Amino acid sequence: MTPVKFPFLMNFPETLEYLYNLGNEITAMKLGLTSTEKLLAALGNPEKHFLKIQVAGTNGKGSTCAFLDAICRSAQIKTGLFTSPHLISITERIKIDSEEISEKDFAHHATRIREISEKLVGEKELEAVPTFFEQMTAIGVSAFAEREIELGILETGLGGRFDSVTATRAEIAAITPIGYDHQQILGNTLAEIASEKAAIIREDMRVIVAPQTNEARKVILGKCRTVGVEPVWATEKIQIKNQSADFGFPALTGNFTTENERYPNVWLGLSGRHQFINASLAIAVAETLREKNFKISRDEILLGLENAEHKGRLEFYKNFLFDGAHNVEGAKALRDYLDEFIRQPITMIFGAMRDKDLSEIAEILFPKAERLILTQPKNERAAETSELLKFVPQYFDRKNVTLAATVEEAIEAAKKVTEENELILITGSLYLVGEAQEILQCAF
Repeated sequence: MTPVKFPFLMNFPETLEYLYNLGNEITAMKLGLTSTEKLLAALGNPEKHFLKIQVAGTNGKGSTCAFLDAICRSAQIKTGLFTSPHLISITERIKIDSEEISEKDFAHHATRIREISEKLVGEKELEAVPTFFEQMTAIGVSAFAEREIELGILETGLGGRFDSVTATRAEIAAITPIGYDHQQILGNTLAEIASEKAAIIREDMRVIVAPQTNEARKVILGKCRTVGVEPVWATEKIQIKNQSADFGFPALTGNFTTENERYPNVWLGLSGRHQFINASLAIAVAETLREKNFKISRDEILLGLENAEHKGRLEFYKNFLFDGAHNVEGAKALRDYLDEFIRQPITMIFGAMRDKDLSEIAEILFPKAERLILTQPKNERAAETSELLKFVPQYFDRKNVTLAATVEEAIEAAKKVTEENELILITGSLYLVGEAQEILQCAF
C-alpha cells in the first residue's frame, strides 16, 4: 500500500477502503504486542486516561460486555465499549455511553492512526503498518480518551496472549467460559487454549473468572499462582425459573447469590439459559468495580441486566431468529434454546467459516431444521455450500435442502417455503447474521 502524504483527512468510505485493504482481521493477524504498544505510545498512551476491563474467553465475551456496559450506564458511569466483529457497520465496534461512534469521528481517528502507523514504518520503528485489528484497537482507545470516558470495556478479539487489546494493560480481567475455537491458532487441547486466554493475567490486575471446566480452571489457577493473584470466581449460586414461552418472547428469571448481595427475580435482557453464566460474571465485575471507587448499587446492577442488548444473538425480527452460533459451544447453547422454547417448524439458513468445526456444529444444529438452506457469506474465510452439503445427515430429506449462492438468495428461498407462523433461523456465523440483517433492513 502506497503511503499518503499528510495532512490528509480520509472520509468514511476512504477509511473503510484503507482498513479493509489491510487484510482479514483473522487471517492477516500477526503474533506479538509490539506494534500495538508502539502505536499507543506514539499516540501518547491514551489508554492510561481511563480504567479498563479486558474481557477474554471463548463464549459469552460479547454478552458479558453488553451486561457490563448496561450496568455501568445504569450507574451513570461514562463508558466506552469496544467489541468485535460488527454486523452491519464498523462503527458498531466503538460505542460511548451506548452510542456508536459517528462516521465522521471514526474517520478522524482512523486518519490519525494511519498517519502515525505510516510514520512509524518510515522511521523504521515498525517493519510494517499495524494490522486491521491493531489499528481498530487504537482507534477505539483514542476515541475513548478524547471523549474522556471513565471506564473502558474491551473485548478480546482472539486468544489473549498476542491480542492487541492486551497491549492496553487493563486493570481488570474478566474471563468467560473457555472452550474449543480457533484451534489452528490457539492450540488443539483445552489446556493450550486456556493458556493463551489466561496469558492476559498480570500481577497488578484484578481477575474475575466465570465457571470453567476442570481443565481450564487448573490452567487459570496456575497462571494466577505464578503471578501472585487471587482470582475472584463468579457465583454459581444461580436458580433459574421459567416465566413464559410466548413465540418470540420466551423469558426466564433467576436468583443470584454472591458473597456480597442477593439478586432475586432477575430478568435478563438477553435470551437463553447460558446468559445467566455471563450475567453472573458481569455481576462479579460490577461488585469489583466498587473497590475502584465506582458507585454501583444493587438496583443499578439489576436494571443493567434487564436492559442489556446484544445484536445478532438470539435476536428476533418478525418470524426471523438470528444467532451467530459460530462454534460448538455456541451451537449447543442455540440447540438448548430451541429445545426449550421453540415449537414452530424451522427453516434454517446456515453459513459458516471453513476453519470452524463444521462437522460437529452441523451434527448439533441441522437436526433441528425442517428445511435447510446452505449459503456462503461474503467473507474470504467462508465455506462453500458444496463443502457444507457434506455435513448434512444421511437421513435428512434432500428435497428439503437448498444451496443458495448468496445470502440474499437464501433469504428469498426461505420466505417461499416458510409460513408466517413458522420460524426462519439464520445461524452459523456472525458474518452471515450481519449480511442477512443488512439485506432485511432494505427489504422491509
